[in-house]
Amino acid sequence: MDATPMERRKMVTIPQEEFEAMLERAAERGARAALHGVGLDGEDAAHDIRELRNLLDAFNEAKRTAGITLVKMIVTGLVLALLAGTVLKIKLFGGQP
Repeated sequence: MDATPMERRKMVTIPQEEFEAMLERAAERGARAALHGVGLDGEDAAHDIRELRNLLDAFNEAKRTAGITLVKMIVTGLVLALLAGTVLKIKLFGGQP
C-alpha cells in the first residue's frame, strides 16, 4: 500500500454575503487584469471599446455589402450572357438585325 500520509484539508465557512463580496472583488480584479493585458485599461478604455465595436460593425456591414454586390454582378453577367446569346442566335438564323 501507499505509505505516504494523506493530507487532510480543513473546511472554512464564511457568511454568504462575505463570500459573494469576495467573489465580486476577485471577478473585478480578473477583469481589470484581462483588460490591462490587451491594453484596454485607463481613462480611455470605454472610448476605445466603443471604437472597436464601431469598427467591427463597419467591417460586418462591408462584408454584407460585398456579398450583395457579388450576387448582383453574377446575376447581371448571366443576364448579359443570355442577351448576347439571343442576339447571336437571331443573327445566325437570318433574323432581322
